[in-house]
Amino acid sequence: ITCAILIFSLVRYHLSFDTYHADKERIYRIVTELHRDDIHYTSSVPPPLGKVFKNDYSFSEKVARECHFENLLITIKQSDDNKKFIEKEGVAFVDYDFFDIFNFKTVEGNLNSSIHELNTAIITKRLAKKYFGDGNPIGKTIAIDNRIDLKVTAILEDIPANTSRRAEIYTSFLSLKTFDDWLSGDDSWGGISTEMQCFVKLHPGIQVAQVEAVMPAYVQKFRAKNKNVHVYKLQPLAEMHFDPRYDGVISKKNIWALAIIGLFLIVTACFNFINLATAQALNRSREVGVRKVLGSLKGQIVNQFISETGLITMISILCSLTLASGILPWFNKLFSTQISSRFIWDGQLLVFIPILLVVITLLAGLYPALLLSGFKPIMALKGRITQQQVGGFNTRRSLMVIQFVIAQVLIVGMIVIANQMKYAKQTDLGFNKDAIVMITAGSQDEKTKSLKNEFAGLTGVEKISICASAPASRENWSTNMRFDTKQEDEIFRVNVKSGDENYLETFKLPLLAGRNLFPSDSVRELLVNEKLVSKLQLKSANDIIGKNILINGLTAPVVGVVKDFYNQSFYEEIEPVVLSTFQDRRYRYAVKINTAGVTQTLAALESLWSKTYPEQIYQYEFVDDQIAEFYATDESLLKLIKSFSFIAIFISCLGLYGLVSFMAVQKTKEIGIRKLLGSSVGQIMLIFCKEFSRLIVFAFLVASPIAWLLMNHWLQDFKYRIDIGPSVFIFTILGTLTIAMMTVAYKTIRAAVANVIKSIRNE
Repeated sequence: ITCAILIFSLVRYHLSFDTYHADKERIYRIVTELHRDDIHYTSSVPPPLGKVFKNDYSFSEKVARECHFENLLITIKQSDDNKKFIEKEGVAFVDYDFFDIFNFKTVEGNLNSSIHELNTAIITKRLAKKYFGDGNPIGKTIAIDNRIDLKVTAILEDIPANTSRRAEIYTSFLSLKTFDDWLSGDDSWGGISTEMQCFVKLHPGIQVAQVEAVMPAYVQKFRAKNKNVHVYKLQPLAEMHFDPRYDGVISKKNIWALAIIGLFLIVTACFNFINLATAQALNRSREVGVRKVLGSLKGQIVNQFISETGLITMISILCSLTLASGILPWFNKLFSTQISSRFIWDGQLLVFIPILLVVITLLAGLYPALLLSGFKPIMALKGRITQQQVGGFNTRRSLMVIQFVIAQVLIVGMIVIANQMKYAKQTDLGFNKDAIVMITAGSQDEKTKSLKNEFAGLTGVEKISICASAPASRENWSTNMRFDTKQEDEIFRVNVKSGDENYLETFKLPLLAGRNLFPSDSVRELLVNEKLVSKLQLKSANDIIGKNILINGLTAPVVGVVKDFYNQSFYEEIEPVVLSTFQDRRYRYAVKINTAGVTQTLAALESLWSKTYPEQIYQYEFVDDQIAEFYATDESLLKLIKSFSFIAIFISCLGLYGLVSFMAVQKTKEIGIRKLLGSSVGQIMLIFCKEFSRLIVFAFLVASPIAWLLMNHWLQDFKYRIDIGPSVFIFTILGTLTIAMMTVAYKTIRAAVANVIKSIRNE
């Protein structure tokens, strides 16, 4: 029940995302499908699309662009020491219709006037407290990334936890021109940046198909010659949180999978209760006989036993609510959620709890109650109730099989997810990721090179490169390319990476042909990967050496080919890659450090960095931690399924213990006679083990195809994945049998060593 309550709260939390906005069913985000040799998806659009769409069509009541930059440096100008913060959620530059589409409440100031003014800021109450303490924030100035100053003119209520719009600093879209000229341009149709999104609130009665039907006109008008064909779609607000194609946090299939697991646990526990209750029925048969002789009706006896079950369930629920409250902080941390500690008072949970009480009481208590109330008084008083009259052994066998089917499906799921995570962690990614720390550069000027040389002289630093990102990263720049003397761009996109001449050596990227880049502050030559060679249908890596590639308006020769490496997570295929010294994109240091004395080396790196960039905040992250973030959701799911698998096995073994207890009572005389005839404890144990082994093996035969289908479907999301081999199922059946036989052995040995004469006399 504790698990069911926590799962309900988790499902409720995710399904509540963005539901508090007025007219939410009319709010959509314009997203883009990128059609080339394959289809890619992005939640972003070209910067001018929102403005042009608003001017050209009357489908929408409101249209607003949002340009959202994350992990920005915020400096408080009026503070004595110029306090500095790194805001993970960053700053959003928004059109003035934004706050008419989304319902964010104002604490102080006027949103409409603020969002129309240049270089003004709207911040949340939390940030106002964080930046200015108890002082009045209105009129104070904050600097964004040391590039633009904003005056605080309004305060918002804190952003709810269940929203996809996480920015806590908003400013007018008018201010974007100072911050990023290209993204604010009215003719920037050439590409898409992940920072730019567009939202529309349609007029009542307008259908999505009507809007999507006019969108191809923009492609024909502004991108007619581009091989990267855009298809613009409308994504409902309610789907933003769930669609992984467009950066959704969790897919709905995982949400419903968790809900089904919660249901399975409840059903398993109820079947277990039925098994135990019916196994105990013989002990209460005389009680039923006495009650009937004294005039109790069948309905009264049914009500009594159901009431007992209801009371047990109610006490269990009260205990579970207390336990769930205690587990919640760990649960929130595990799933990166913000379920309130007052979740017990959530309206939907208050409805769910009584329903759970009724369902469990009826599911667990009705069958035993009907069974017990059906005993004939004379037979009950004489103690002649037979095995068939208390539900029969076959009934309990069926319930036990269902329990172990559920448990074994969970175990297979746990093993498959664990193996896929192990595969992702241990597979050679094509580059070295160990003990490499990525440090954000404070600028892109001569200081960057100077600091690189100082870093290189530190004890403990083995290699160092100035680059944009690690070979595998969430930060990706994909664009068009034109090869050699061709007059048109290639049909496929290339993933562009920026790094200096030390990039290959730092990450140990092996060259297959040609040579490394020479030191340069501009793009003079290129490296490519094997995938690009194969995409161009060249026979060998040497065939591309010396050929020119036009990329991002620059033409340069290919001087080397590196071996393929995974440039994203295992969810994505390896892409064609071009690597060069793009000066404006080298804003990180990749530092390979010696594993001996890591703490001292990190401290020395921070000290040098802080002296060079006193106006900045030092930030670093290890490459292997960045890669682990690719699979954070899967790791959380694995931990949850592990927990539920152990709980399911434990419940199933309790039910098995009850069934063995019942069987031992029924076979008391048989056990005594066998012992008199010379049977050993081991031989008697073997009789019981054979019986229950058959049940578990049958459950396994049912569970295996179900588990294979479910987990094979889950693995389809990965481009690079494991095969579900026989070892998964062998481990499952052997593990289940071992645990089950230990349970059987405990009760069987107790029955087998009982006094023989007493057993036969009692029988």
